[in-house]
Amino acid sequence: MEPMRIAVAGASGLIGSALVRSLTADGHEVVRLVRRPAAGPHEVCWDPEGRAVAKTAAGLTGCAAVVNLAGAGIGDRRWTPSYKRQLRDSRVLGTTALAEAVAALPEPPRVFVNGSAIGIYGDTGDRVVDEEAPPGDGFLPSLCVEWEEAAAPAQEAGVRTVFARTGLVVARGGGAWGRLFPLFRAGLGGRLGDGRQYWSYIALHDEVAAIRYLIDHDTLSGPFNLTAPEPLTNREITAAMARVLRRPAPFAVPAPVLRAALGELAGDVLGSQRVVPRRLSASGFRFAFAGIDDAIRAA
Repeated sequence: MEPMRIAVAGASGLIGSALVRSLTADGHEVVRLVRRPAAGPHEVCWDPEGRAVAKTAAGLTGCAAVVNLAGAGIGDRRWTPSYKRQLRDSRVLGTTALAEAVAALPEPPRVFVNGSAIGIYGDTGDRVVDEEAPPGDGFLPSLCVEWEEAAAPAQEAGVRTVFARTGLVVARGGGAWGRLFPLFRAGLGGRLGDGRQYWSYIALHDEVAAIRYLIDHDTLSGPFNLTAPEPLTNREITAAMARVLRRPAPFAVPAPVLRAALGELAGDVLGSQRVVPRRLSASGFRFAFAGIDDAIRAA
């Protein structure tokens, strides 16, 4: 494919930084949206909370794609009322600002890829769910619904809009797995709660490949689950971590301890999400690291 100009919000995050590296390595021009003053021609200063539409739109001129991965970290802090407000505002207001900027362009981009999460489905227990499943109950599902709805201005302007509903990203440098790796390497890893809850994971390499696939394929729009084809239980993933890293995993963190330490966030750590990427697989995407052992080795 010919080199494109692609804007990325959240370019300094785990997924965003990997996406930028992949795109630039293949000769694409990447424009990073930053909150500080722009440091060069490949940066655009934006104010997601202030919704400076005209200024942001000017920086997006000539972009064939806009990718929005911005948002405060879900697991970075305890969910106090103020942090829950930050989680919401950083996603909903930021998406609204970008979608309005995209819609205001005389020549809009071909595609707007908006971040989302499998948290939209809530706790699904043992039930397998795909993109047809309705939103669940609770803070995260309602947040994800608002997050996706905020992209409406781009959709109404006729821009192909994709929602990348990402699962747990297997990566060494960040996210949930970034915290797990040091524990398991030290022989301190173990299951969380009873370990029966399903975790829907995806290797960082496949996450980036999937986003690029969604950018490149003009017939794809709407929600796509970015997860490996076969979710596993926390108990199975714990065993895989121990196996690949060749370390014992004798410990278990009881559910009451997690709730005391994490507060409301513990409900999502202990919750079960058996989510499959039906639409992504049906479209022809192929995973490089579909199995958990391969995903852990890749990280």
